[in-house]
Amino acid sequence: MEELDKAGLAPIAEPGRHVPVGVSARHVHVNREHLDILFGPGYELTIFKDISQPGQFAANEQVTLVGPKGRIEKVRILGPLRKDTQVEVAPSDARRLGVDPPVRQSGVHPGTPGITLIGPKGTVVIEQGCIIAERHIHMTPDDAAAFGVQNGQKVQVKIEGQRGGLMDEVMIRVRDDFALDMHIDTDDGNAFGLKTGDMLEIIK
Repeated sequence: MEELDKAGLAPIAEPGRHVPVGVSARHVHVNREHLDILFGPGYELTIFKDISQPGQFAANEQVTLVGPKGRIEKVRILGPLRKDTQVEVAPSDARRLGVDPPVRQSGVHPGTPGITLIGPKGTVVIEQGCIIAERHIHMTPDDAAAFGVQNGQKVQVKIEGQRGGLMDEVMIRVRDDFALDMHIDTDDGNAFGLKTGDMLEIIK
């Protein structure tokens, strides 16, 4: 069980056991070519707020996603620019759009469906790159040593509370420039009653 601080106000994570969770809403990563089409040649993303991973941010810029059965407006772009455009949605978003994306690690696009993105200056149709992001935990090599896990390992995560339980198939991702954070989509967050910043226990 999590301990409380001396004031009884906040949970204290036990070293090597607990990780903060980030509940990630649907979002888009874009490359240079597609940003130029969507927002105009030479356009640069502007920062709305920094997010958990160093150097990454939620941009002010938003697009509309259009699938065979529906559309979702005001989908935020995350920066900085990437090599390939990628659209990350929750399963409920996929049903609304009428697409059937697989659960994939970020950047693994072969065999994934395409989708249409509409910006203020133009429209982009990607042939692949729409995914449901695999549940994963970012950590540094030092974090991995503390947790006793390694890059590519899959673990279970325990959630406390009235809607608690065990979350399976959580991928460990280790890199020097990562910050400790677990990423799940809004469907997982709602199912377990989680919010960004909650502390969850890794069970190997």
